[in-house]
Amino acid sequence: MSLDDFHRNFRSDLQTIIAERVEAGEGPFPSDELVFAEMVMEHVEETGICEAPTVCHWSGKVGNAKLRITGYALSSDETALDLFVTHYFGTEELSDLRDSDATATASEGVRFLFRAASGNLDAKIDPTHPVRDLVATIRSHWGDIDRLRVFVITDGRTKNKRFSNKEVHQKIVAVEAMDMERLFRHTEGKPRDELAVSLVQSIGRLLPCVHVPDPDADYEYVLTAIPGQLIRDLYLRFGTRLLEANVRTFLGAKRAVNKGIVETLRKEPEHFLAFNNGLVLVCDEASFERTDEGSLGLAFIKGLQIVNGGQTTSSIYFASRDDRTIDLSHVMVPAKIIILKGSQDEARESLISNVSRYANSQNAVKVSDLSANRPFHVQLEKLANDIWCPDGVTRWFYERAAGAYNVMLLREGTTPAKRRKLQTMVGPRRKLTKNDVVKYHEAWRGKPYNVALGGEKNFAAFMAALDDDPSIVPNPLDARWYRTMIAKVILFKAIESMIKTKDAKAIFRQGYVNIATYVVAIVADRLGDKLDLEQIWRNQTISTSLRNLLWDWAIIVNAEFNRIAPGQQFSEVAKRADTWAKMRNAEFSRPPSYLQELRSL
Repeated sequence: MSLDDFHRNFRSDLQTIIAERVEAGEGPFPSDELVFAEMVMEHVEETGICEAPTVCHWSGKVGNAKLRITGYALSSDETALDLFVTHYFGTEELSDLRDSDATATASEGVRFLFRAASGNLDAKIDPTHPVRDLVATIRSHWGDIDRLRVFVITDGRTKNKRFSNKEVHQKIVAVEAMDMERLFRHTEGKPRDELAVSLVQSIGRLLPCVHVPDPDADYEYVLTAIPGQLIRDLYLRFGTRLLEANVRTFLGAKRAVNKGIVETLRKEPEHFLAFNNGLVLVCDEASFERTDEGSLGLAFIKGLQIVNGGQTTSSIYFASRDDRTIDLSHVMVPAKIIILKGSQDEARESLISNVSRYANSQNAVKVSDLSANRPFHVQLEKLANDIWCPDGVTRWFYERAAGAYNVMLLREGTTPAKRRKLQTMVGPRRKLTKNDVVKYHEAWRGKPYNVALGGEKNFAAFMAALDDDPSIVPNPLDARWYRTMIAKVILFKAIESMIKTKDAKAIFRQGYVNIATYVVAIVADRLGDKLDLEQIWRNQTISTSLRNLLWDWAIIVNAEFNRIAPGQQFSEVAKRADTWAKMRNAEFSRPPSYLQELRSL
């Protein structure tokens, strides 16, 4: 498939989503541009580039300067902020976006950031606009924000994908483009290509190493030591994408091992190389050069992933961020690098999985933590493929492997007519990722505060809970469980659709996902087995009476968020377990006796 084909298909998907939303009663709002922005921001999240984004369109002027954002993503610890600004063409043919125009668009977001941090933007914003909460967060957490990026998201093509950094109040703001070409590369299965580093540019020299090539093996081996400052810079630039193949996330500085890492960094940085077990990395490509003295040095790495040493990497970053007295200039970290060979993606990913598995086997890490191949996900994928909706012509799609939906469209939608038929059969609104399913499941299970932590953290919490108590889901999964699971999805999406309409924005200013999550949790808590989920599955929708009840409950949840923590971001308030406890104690209207989805028990 060519880039032009990809662009046409993307536009087709966009129009399909808009049509589905209009049919679902969301009306003509939001615009093509905002739906496009939402699609791209969701992709950026799924790729691991940022945490869960929020569509939040605002534009204004300060003097003659134009300010604008289309959305933002704030990390769960409120130390990383990404702003998104659109440059939307909306044309059938792919357009080129000049670098000068891309940077001009980015400048609108940079100006917004500058004014928000300066504290003089409030007077320019309508008091009811949800962006006010973001402005307040930027102002109050400015000292803690460590990474700032502005993304220009466009349906055009830019020559460059990264532009010169900007500076705002002594903080560096990285500027990037997320254009059609970059999206195409990701869809083609190459998101890891962006995790590349030139050692000469980064540390000013080649990295001394021992290289062990093997023409008969499916990998090559490199032994080296990586400067601590480089590890910090890589984590700052790429975040948890570096650890994508790692079986654990950061466990915190209070764990005994991590505490020891921090103490060594603080008191004996020169001994870090001797004390630490080091990192295991895999990469797709590497290049070597000779130094002036004739020794071999590592010059470039592409597609790198840290498969063992996630705690070391995270500890170095967070310790140096939180304690400015820590000097990383004398810190070296032992590392072995596995250079993958061969062109078969499945074989390469299998090797990565096994390297991750065995490299971590000295610690208490379960093999099942490599989750995509766990029985739960394999069985769910099979159920989604085998079970058709009651109309007999549509079904839901479970994306066990990232990008599987697009692969299906590319493989089977070889003509525009075939692609339209596929989109009718399995529309974008019926695509469910692993994180999606766990979000809906955990909301119903009474864990809305875990859902609010974001996709990856909620997913990790669910998989850990499943290890501790396999009875959370049937084993094997059965058709009845699948049908009721989809009914919960339909409930969630119905709530979210209602509160995101243009008319609803007078009441619901922020936190749409959080509100929907807590309403679903309340439904499960108050109605539980009384609700006939099989009926929702059969109808693939909910009745008007249930819709009215959910609307009333959403208003109460929204009011409770404002009461519990006035002026705060719902996304932060929702993460607290005590918020759920307080929400459960709120007064919710009783369901009407004529509610058709209620069982007669």
